[in-house]
Amino acid sequence: MTSRAAAHLTAAEARRVALAAQGFANAPKLRVRRPFDGALDALHVLQIDSVNVFARSHYMPVFSRHGGYTTEQLDRLLWNSGEYTEYWAHEAAFIPVADRRLFGWRMADRRDKQRATGATERFAGAMDAVRARLADAGPQFVRELEEGPREKRGPWWDWSDTKRAVEMLFATGEVVSAGREGFQRRYALTADVISDEHLVEVDRATAQLELVARAARSLGVGTLADLADYHRLRATEAQVAVETLEESGELLPVTVEGWQTRTGKTERAWLHRDARVPGRLAPNALLTPFDPVVWFRPRAERMFDFHYRIEIYTPKEQRQFGYYCLPLLVGGKLAGRIDLKADRAGEALLVQAAWREPGAPSQTAEVAADLLQQAARWQGLNSIAFSGVGNLALPPTLDA
Repeated sequence: MTSRAAAHLTAAEARRVALAAQGFANAPKLRVRRPFDGALDALHVLQIDSVNVFARSHYMPVFSRHGGYTTEQLDRLLWNSGEYTEYWAHEAAFIPVADRRLFGWRMADRRDKQRATGATERFAGAMDAVRARLADAGPQFVRELEEGPREKRGPWWDWSDTKRAVEMLFATGEVVSAGREGFQRRYALTADVISDEHLVEVDRATAQLELVARAARSLGVGTLADLADYHRLRATEAQVAVETLEESGELLPVTVEGWQTRTGKTERAWLHRDARVPGRLAPNALLTPFDPVVWFRPRAERMFDFHYRIEIYTPKEQRQFGYYCLPLLVGGKLAGRIDLKADRAGEALLVQAAWREPGAPSQTAEVAADLLQQAARWQGLNSIAFSGVGNLALPPTLDA
């Protein structure tokens, strides 16, 4: 079956298309020198999150697709090579530095919003101080920018005026991350870090057209909502890009079995012309909650019949599955969720809850145990302890 000839996909074919586009294979590629290269190419966006209960979220997509690897090597690529930078590409995310120019329109939107809300005027002094300090001293952490005693905190996430000013400048593109230490950004003036070739302005329509094309390549097949969400575009703007890409033949209209609107109509969908429709693709993986496979919850429900909500902000007594549940992929299906915590002092991986979905494959528990052993070894943990909470039967303990 060729992608160009496809006018209809079964639900199973659509899942295989999506997983192939996301860089999954039937077995992890453990012998490649830089296993993250393929994952980063497939994803285009590597979402960042501060929660570190098990592993930082941006490390997980590479592990999910390729198995264990050295995170320090990925750190050097993302933070020190000059090949990647950070911006609000989905949420906060690592992107190729060459693609930063595709978000100039978003930086302009953020600047307009700051002016409209009065924030530009309110924090003008703090922003000027940040600019002057970075121009004089070079890259700085927020704590270094805050001269003297810690400043009085404001209403935004307990941020100081300096922190707020830095983030405003980051959002508008005037300031950029110049690496991290202890997961804290070191800020710099953009012109001091990013070369001129990556600061060329791209008009809004052209940039959004390219972003939708990249989203389509990363998703394989998707609806308008899927394509818009990948880089957080407005649906109306994504629609213009989709129509242009359909006219050029880069996007091929398809229908997908079971993809329907709330009113029961067939959901419009598009297949990227380079998408593969594998005859077989049934990978096993633990996913971060911020993996593109699940980060757009309506797509996860439509494609995998998997209802997922992260519960880190839910009061403990109201949680259904656990604080930080990792979706469990078994045989290419989202078959469960596992609440993990790394006990670094005890060198143990704590499985605080383990759940299987209705209709999960019969090998789900066996696959979960194997993936947990891989995860523990990857994180340098020697044992795995299970709480017994949940309906996925796993042994009380397991060596890594």
